[in-house]
Amino acid sequence: MTTTPRLSAGDAAPALSLPDADGNTVSLADYAGRRVVVYFYPAAATPGCTKQACDFRDSLAQLNDAGLEVIGVSPDKPAKLAKFRDDEGLTFPLLSDPEKSTLQAWGAFGEKSMYGKTVTGVIRSTFVIDADGKVEVAQYNVKATGHVAKLIRDLKL
Repeated sequence: MTTTPRLSAGDAAPALSLPDADGNTVSLADYAGRRVVVYFYPAAATPGCTKQACDFRDSLAQLNDAGLEVIGVSPDKPAKLAKFRDDEGLTFPLLSDPEKSTLQAWGAFGEKSMYGKTVTGVIRSTFVIDADGKVEVAQYNVKATGHVAKLIRDLKL
C-alpha cells in the first residue's frame, strides 16, 4: 500500500462528515465561515495521543480567541472516544473514522516509519482550514509532544 496523496496549502479541504463520541454527525460544513484545526491521530488513550489531545485542550481558549475551532479524528469507535474525552476532560469534538476513508482522503493514512520499520497506519497530521474551506496549513508526521505550541507559533497567535 502506498501513501495517499497529500494535501497542500490552497487545496480545497476534502469533505469530512463523521460521528462524534456521542454518535452525532459532525461535518466540516458545520464550520463554514470559521477557521478550523483538524488533526488526525492514531489512537485515543495512548501516551502520545493523550499528550497531543491535552495540549489542544490546554490551548483551546487561545485558539478559540484567535478564531480557531479544533476537531480531532482517529479510527477509534465513538465509545472509546467518549471515554477518552471524559477521562481527559476534552472539550472539542473527537470524530470516529473506523473505515479510514476520511483519513485516506486527507492523506493521513498510509506508510510511515515507526521504530525503524515501515508500517501502514495513521500518519499524525494537522491541518488548518480557512473560512472558505481551503487548506491554510498542512502538516504531516507531526510530533505528539510540543506540536500544538509549534502550531500556535507558526500561526503567529
